[in-house]
Amino acid sequence: MPRFEYDENKLKEMIDTVVRRTMNIDFTWSWSCGVAFYGIGKAWEVTGNQEYIDFMVKWVDEYLDLGLPPMNVNACAMGHTMLTLHEATGDAKYLDLALMKAEYLRKDAIRFGDGVFQHTVSSKNDFPEQAWADTLFMAAYFLLRIGFKLDNKEYIDDALKQFYWHEEYLQDNKTNLFYHAWDNVRKDHLSAIYWARANAWAAYTMAQAFRMLNPFMPMWMQIDGALGDQFSALVRLQSEEGMWHTILNDDTSYLETSATAGIAAALTVNAHPLHQKYVAKAYEGIISNIDEDGSVRNVSAGTAVMYTAQDYNLVPKKRVQGWGQGLVLAFLAALLKKQELSQKTKIATENGSESIEIRTGEK
Repeated sequence: MPRFEYDENKLKEMIDTVVRRTMNIDFTWSWSCGVAFYGIGKAWEVTGNQEYIDFMVKWVDEYLDLGLPPMNVNACAMGHTMLTLHEATGDAKYLDLALMKAEYLRKDAIRFGDGVFQHTVSSKNDFPEQAWADTLFMAAYFLLRIGFKLDNKEYIDDALKQFYWHEEYLQDNKTNLFYHAWDNVRKDHLSAIYWARANAWAAYTMAQAFRMLNPFMPMWMQIDGALGDQFSALVRLQSEEGMWHTILNDDTSYLETSATAGIAAALTVNAHPLHQKYVAKAYEGIISNIDEDGSVRNVSAGTAVMYTAQDYNLVPKKRVQGWGQGLVLAFLAALLKKQELSQKTKIATENGSESIEIRTGEK
């Protein structure tokens, strides 16, 4: 099987096009912006393009002057941006904002059971005792990142507790796929749909988390097993077009780009050698859904836990969405980073160097 390779310059051009289209979306301080800006941050990491940072600094600073909305779990996705801006600028105010979000999660976020974050999208009790896969990206992964950045054991332990319980509640032991949500009051998965973007949130965050842990941490083994099982199921559900259906096990449901990008990004970060053929197919499917102006198409709108499978199929996909832009950027950036690391490894091997760290996760 030939190695999946791509033109680095074309990949950078595509990243730049998607970033610039994303910059033209009128975001609010919300999860959509958090995912979109996370993608721009990943683009900055692999390209070093200062314009990306300058844009986010200007946007964030203007919002700070106007005042931030009340906290909620979903909007903690903006914490990812704060970590990136602190890394890029060294300005302590961005780290302070990230800490404010982390402290909200630790002390004020609504929880149930054994301290599991209840998914909230406002300052209200939105979904009583419900755990959603979305929370893994918006809150748990962010808390893990800032925990490692500050060497804060409380943050790390709490984040890993979220990964533990979300996997316990959401991953089906028979199919190894993730349900969209768990209702702890009803003790069921509501409509029990294997929604594709939920699986993308789970796969991508677990792939990143696994690279941040070490084999002496019990959750390293748990995430490794959960992720391996999930990937084995996901790659066998990929369509001929290289995409995944919005309901993973229903090939009559529409093909959806944000989920495909999130799953493909997770596969790229995980770097299983035999999975590169699925990444290659996903790449073709994703780029076929990117317009010349960088608009990512066929991205499902914001989706609550719907009542039926038909309801998921009726979720519109006509508009450009921040999470679609951000997850595509996360995928393209992961590809570029993997290629750069492969080139470094090749050079090191040719020069007889001892070893090179090839993990693609982050601390």
